[in-house]
Amino acid sequence: MNRIQKKLQEDKKLLSIYFTAGYPNIEDTVPILKSLESSGVDMVEIGLPFSDPLADGPTIQASSTKALQNKMTTQKLFEQLEDIRETVTIPLLIMGYFNPIYQYGVEAFCKKCNEIGIDGLIIPDLPLDQYQEHYQSIFERYGLNNIFLITPQTTANRIKEIDAASTGFIYMVSSASTTGGTVGFGNDQDSYFERISAMQLSNPTIVGFGINNAETFQRATRTSQGAIIGSAFIKMLSTKGVDGIPGFIKSIRV
Repeated sequence: MNRIQKKLQEDKKLLSIYFTAGYPNIEDTVPILKSLESSGVDMVEIGLPFSDPLADGPTIQASSTKALQNKMTTQKLFEQLEDIRETVTIPLLIMGYFNPIYQYGVEAFCKKCNEIGIDGLIIPDLPLDQYQEHYQSIFERYGLNNIFLITPQTTANRIKEIDAASTGFIYMVSSASTTGGTVGFGNDQDSYFERISAMQLSNPTIVGFGINNAETFQRATRTSQGAIIGSAFIKMLSTKGVDGIPGFIKSIRV
């Protein structure tokens, strides 16, 4: 059982934060992680910047562009995280697209994640069948949870297949828009959340896309175990930097 699975056993609504490695400044990665943990965040998704992030909205796209301009690379991220487990204990995931991982070498990437204490990966463009056929044994060898995404358009049969293949949580995308594209939740999201809850999946769900304040966090977690904030957090970093983290997290946890 890795840190993600242990965290999911806690009787609380989990707050996960996404940020792009190397943004706003290339050496901000570790200070951001330390501040997030000390501010009470339960889990962190570290974004591996990519030049063509199809699922990301303008805010995260801009942060990826800036991080790449800052010379952030996969190797640089691994170097920054080399000693992270000496100071940070909460679950850490890397979220990114498959191309940079493939270029690095999937097994070499997973091995390095294991060595530095990464608990899971979120790879939106890695299909379930490709994962199962080619990469599942590698992920399992290095103790990594692979987190799959579902959307309101995902069929019930597909959701059941994803649930059967999952070992951590299921990332429940709140809408069909890109990240940062949803402002609040409407009846469609509420119906979707309730429909997934009624399926009584084996794995807990954590909601992403559209969570940007205390109200949306509470609404997203009525029927799920947690929620992920990305674009709103990156917008805060753009204006306040690392110093703004404690106040931002406090505003969500009211």
